Amino acid sequence: MELLLSVRWMWWCWWSLAVLLESTNCMARNFSAIFIFGDSLVDVGNNNYIRTIAKANFQPTGIDFGKPTGRFTNGRIVADILDESLGFKDFTPPYLAPTTVGPVVLQGVNYASGSSGILKESGANYAGRITMDEQLDNFKQTRLDIISRIGAQRAHKLFATALFEVSTGSNDFLNNYLLSDVSESPESPETFIGIVISAFKRQLTRLYDMGGRKFVVSNVPPIGCCPYIRDRLKYPSSGEGCVAFPNLLARKYNHRLKQTLVELTSTLEGSKFVYADVYRILDDIIHNYTSYGFKIADRSCCNVLGFHGGLVPCLPFTRVCPDRSKYIFWDWFHSTEATNIIIAKRLLDGNFMDISPINIRELSQT
Repeated sequence: MELLLSVRWMWWCWWSLAVLLESTNCMARNFSAIFIFGDSLVDVGNNNYIRTIAKANFQPTGIDFGKPTGRFTNGRIVADILDESLGFKDFTPPYLAPTTVGPVVLQGVNYASGSSGILKESGANYAGRITMDEQLDNFKQTRLDIISRIGAQRAHKLFATALFEVSTGSNDFLNNYLLSDVSESPESPETFIGIVISAFKRQLTRLYDMGGRKFVVSNVPPIGCCPYIRDRLKYPSSGEGCVAFPNLLARKYNHRLKQTLVELTSTLEGSKFVYADVYRILDDIIHNYTSYGFKIADRSCCNVLGFHGGLVPCLPFTRVCPDRSKYIFWDWFHSTEATNIIIAKRLLDGNFMDISPINIRELSQT
């Protein structure tokens, strides 16, 4: 009898624990799904399926992920870390993967493409890429698939409670405006930024019209601090050797972007556009890198050529730094997983200086 009671007690304890864990997971899963748009900062493998120079499906990329997947870093990207933190069991899959079909799309889809930008011509130097407008076309197809699968009413609720992550804009400067001598450009920086903002506003409004309501939009990071710019552009340097002019462009664009997101929230009924200040977070990490446990702030871990490792991209079978956790940058453009973890944490639970008007955790509870 005592043995039977003991077994029942153990079974009840295990059952209670399982219920508690499941309840906790459900509480964390306040977003119904995650849909991701953008460039190589959030690409998880879409470029594996198109003809392009911008590829990351080879070693040593993914060295700490377990295998190369098409992510442009050594391990997880910020979006992966957010997936885990928000209670999703699987990472949001790439749209072009043949396995991204059926019920899996109900959890969300990643449409991002390395070298893409807001403008169609941005990233053309890498040949193939899925432009932002094309990414929205792809989401349109997913949307129709979901409606046909679960019905219009349930689909409307799914989109309204989903998280829409958008991280783009860097290539509109790095692989468009800054490719040629700015002094010979037919457009002033202010005019060019206005063109980009106008196109992006239209794209975000289109996502809203297709059902999106909760948006986290990342600004352009301090592009003047990446190894590519440090080695290539001959503009005067600012603090920590970052190149001043590209960072000035990014800050001007980011100022306009923040204003635009406030405007969209006020004019598009029921919408919440959250401004993720990745520029501020990464700039803080770069200028205070030792306090975050980093040793190298200005050179890439996958360093092929150049004082900062910014003259050549990370190539197949390149030797890399033995301790990626001590480097801010993985390659000439992209940050390491160690950096991405810090960025993701601050976007998830940070204050209004990092992400405004609310953080992602708070957005999930609205």
